[in-house]
Amino acid sequence: EVQLVESGGGLVQPGGSLRLSCAASGFTFSSYFMRWVRQAPGKELEWVSAINSGGGTTYYGDSVKGRFTISRDNAKNTLYLQMNSLTTEDAARYYCATGYNRRPTFQDGAYWGQGTQVTVSS
Repeated sequence: EVQLVESGGGLVQPGGSLRLSCAASGFTFSSYFMRWVRQAPGKELEWVSAINSGGGTTYYGDSVKGRFTISRDNAKNTLYLQMNSLTTEDAARYYCATGYNRRPTFQDGAYWGQGTQVTVSS
């Protein structure tokens, strides 16, 4: 059974940092591009970042470039997102998913996790 389990979300003050993790199982993690996607209340899914299967190439959306860092540990089947200098605009539910698709939908054929909530508030 394929599973993607996100963790690390929570409440953080503006300017703070969080590190999200996504533990993968049930498929060959090291063979897949992986991405982070977020959804704020009342808004569409927003592609945040992606990383190639080997971890050597990363991609970022304009809204997070320079503040977020995506990485992966294929030995641990885990994807990460280090988020720094968080603002209220970053508050959302964060999902990890397979693939690179920059126009994500939950029906795009990828494996998706259940998400982890990030709240940014003073």
